[in-house]
This record gives sequence, structure tokens and C-alpha cells, in this order.
Amino acid sequence: MLATSLTAAVLGVEAHLVRVEADTASGFPKFTMLGLPDSSIKESEGRIRAALRNCGYEFKWDRRITVSMAPASLRKMGSSYDLATAVGLLAADGAVDPRALSDVLLVGELALDGALRPVSGVLPMMLMARSNGLRAAVVPAANAAEAAIVEGLDVHPAVSLPDAVAVAGAALRPAPPRSPVPHMPRAALPDMADVRGQVVARRALEIAAAGGHNLIFIGPPGSGKTMLARRLPGVLPPLTLEEAVETTAIHSAWGARMEGLLGDRPFRSPHHTTSDAALVGGGSIPRPGEVSLAHNGVLFLDELPEFRRNVLDALRQPLEERSVTIARSRGTLRLPARFQLIAAMNPCPCGLRGHAACACTPTAVRAYQSRISGPLLDRVDIQVEVAPVTYEEMMGPAGETSAAVAARVEAARRRQAGRVDSTSVALNADLPPRILRQVAPADPAGANLLRQAMERFGLSARGHDRVLRVARTLADLEDSAHVSERHVAEALHFRGRPAVSE
Repeated sequence: MLATSLTAAVLGVEAHLVRVEADTASGFPKFTMLGLPDSSIKESEGRIRAALRNCGYEFKWDRRITVSMAPASLRKMGSSYDLATAVGLLAADGAVDPRALSDVLLVGELALDGALRPVSGVLPMMLMARSNGLRAAVVPAANAAEAAIVEGLDVHPAVSLPDAVAVAGAALRPAPPRSPVPHMPRAALPDMADVRGQVVARRALEIAAAGGHNLIFIGPPGSGKTMLARRLPGVLPPLTLEEAVETTAIHSAWGARMEGLLGDRPFRSPHHTTSDAALVGGGSIPRPGEVSLAHNGVLFLDELPEFRRNVLDALRQPLEERSVTIARSRGTLRLPARFQLIAAMNPCPCGLRGHAACACTPTAVRAYQSRISGPLLDRVDIQVEVAPVTYEEMMGPAGETSAAVAARVEAARRRQAGRVDSTSVALNADLPPRILRQVAPADPAGANLLRQAMERFGLSARGHDRVLRVARTLADLEDSAHVSERHVAEALHFRGRPAVSE
């Protein structure tokens, strides 16, 4: 007898519907699994055998049993297929009505005693089930909170195989009452009031937050570069519902256990020994990297020149396209990566150049700074020098709070959102060149400044557009409809990189 159950495979950050076809026939006893299963799926035979026996099911194994997972061209990995395979075998044996499984997604790993264990990637699986018109889903009880995020799908938590069979076998059984979509508790974010002095650096951070611009802090150790960067999430607007679902789904696909929607924008800070696959994603089994985990949030790279050159250069595509494309022999995978890059670096190997007794030679300084390629720097909108804090600043009054800065940032972002109907882009940092010239034309004096910057200082075409985007953000912070000369001048001020003195 042939029966089909439904489950899902997560590839990258997206889930794909998988049909598990179970067929039993007379013949020499043999259990065969088809459809590119990995070793963990092949081992599921032992788990399923023990679970069926320990749960009291009298399933006959003395025959030819074939399990096929379609589409056969999609590689299947992980233990989340256990439940669908076990229920499919019971349906093929007549213990479950196969018709009741036609619109129910079954996800979960089986323990030897029949208990259902949680799996990763449940949220993208539920989103896929809803988009494919499925009516219900059976998930391990430990994954119920994550699955409940998706509305329009009846979610049935189960603690064991018999519990899942009872739910799947009752085609019209109503789902439990749905509680409001849970949100994970928000973290206590550090406040900008803790930062003393650093007026220019604080200004740069506010501009970056308002327009979604990339930013590099350059200064000696202890000047507050990391302290400033870690306060960026506290001045950014909270995630919208759409952003929260999208971001939470990425973390779920990566393997994190989610108890609800993310409440804060992600802040990822990988170590400088991180590989290129860990940063941008990939590997033999493609997984999201740090740039995707920072989607809709912040990617902070401390000690930027200490990262390997190939790792930093891998950031070029996601910074420009807001996504990562991973090509493999079996196909191409696209991972979202819309993040703000915040980086920090010393001006020289010892970190004291320009501020104290520095023993670094010009050659050593040039070699240190050249670890960051010109094309990567060209994709960074704001570069600011951070000077050491003076004693008077340390003992002086506290600066503005994050709440005060966040209010101005949110107001500036509302002005940008008001242009969405005409641009389809919410942030100035993402404005394409054609739209940029429509919404951010500089006045004659500002245009003359940009022309001089290109002719005399070698500002690239990409650099020109990035300066104009920052100038548009400065105008939005002032609630100005036009980009003036002073906006362009300040944007150019934040564009330069300190030269190495001979």
C-alpha cells in the first residue's frame, strides 16, 4: 500500500515542501530510503523502529518497505523527517487514514521511546506551509511557540508519536486557541549617555542610524570606538512586524531555538579570526553567515585590519546588493543580507599614530591600512577619526541619552518613508542612482563641491552617490526638503581617510 505524508526541507533560509512517499509490498524484507537522504536520515530507520515498537504499534517489518522523499533532486539533511516518515509508514499500514495527511505538515525528531524532540528551522517551515495552502502543522511541543508566530495555519503541538498520530488522523480536529504572537524579551541596551565627549563621533553615529549608512571609526585604543558602536541598536527604530518575522526566520533556519519574534535588531560582532564562509555564508552544507544573521540589524567588525583580506573582500557583494549569492553544482542559493556595517580600527599597528609617541614607520602604517581594500572602503559612507577623550570631557556632564537621539532618528526615517511611494526604498543608503538624483539633487553650490571632489580628490562615481545619500540624510535630520552646500560639505568631511605621513 502507498501513502504520502508532508514535511519540509530547509535550504539556506528558505523551506521547501517535501512529500514522503511510503510503500509497503510483499517480498524479501528490506528498508530502502530514496531522495538524496543524508546519514542522519538513513539512521532514522532505527529510531522509527524503536519508537513504533515502544509506542505499541504492531508494524510489520518483514516485507519490502520503500520510502521516497520528493523532490528527489533536493538533498535532505537532519532529523526533522522522522515524524513524517513514521506517520507515513503507519498510513501505508492502514493505521492512519492517508486522506487526513493531504494538507498537514509533520515535523519532528523521534526519540527511541516515541517522544518528539525539537528541530531547527520551524518558522521558515511554517511560512512555507502557509504559502502552499496547507491547513495544519504538527510540531514538537518545544517548537510550538515558534510555530505559533505564523497566522493562518493551525498549529498542533505534540509530545509523542501517538499524540501526533491522534492529531494527524483527525482531519477536522480544531487547533488549540491561539494566543497573541509571542515576542522575545528585549535586552537592556547600553545608553548613549554613557559616552563622554566625542561630539563628532556621536554625530556620525546618528547620521548612520538615520539613513542606514555604513560607518568606520578610526582612532587609538581606549578612545571609545567599540563603546559607540555597541550603542547603535539603542538609537535604531524597533523592528516592524514584517522585519521581525523575516529576521526571526533566518535565525531559526540557522539553528537557533526561537521562543517568539525577535524584539531587538540583531547586533552581530564576529571575531577577526572568522572565515569567509562563516561571515557571508556557505560551506559544504550552505548555511547563513554573520551577514545574514545581521539582516535588518548591525554587523560590527572590531579591529577591522586584523580580518583576513579575502574575508573582508567577501563583503563587497552583500554591501552593494543587500544579499549573498552562493553558487553550488546543484544550484544557486540566495541569502538576504540587508545590514549596517559598523567597523572600528586603529590608525596604525600600535594604535598611537597622531595621538602619542608612535614607533610605526610610514611603510608599516601603509601596509597596515592597505589590509582594507580600496573597493571595500569605497562602499563605506562615513569614515570618522575618533580622538582620545580628555580629562575635562571625562569629568564633564553626560551626553544626550539614546532616547533623545532615537527620536531624531525616527523622525528622519519617517521623512524617508514618506518617499517610499515614489522610490520603493525606505532608507537613503539603499537609494538607487536614478532615484537618488530625483529625491536628493544638490543646489548649485553643493553640486560644485561634488564636482571639485571628483576632479581634484579622485572621488569615484560610487563615492559621489554615497556622499549624496549622506547629504540627503543630513537634510532629513534637519527636516529640509533640499540638499544644500553645507549638507554636501559635511558629507564630504565624513568621506575622507587619513593619509600616511612620510
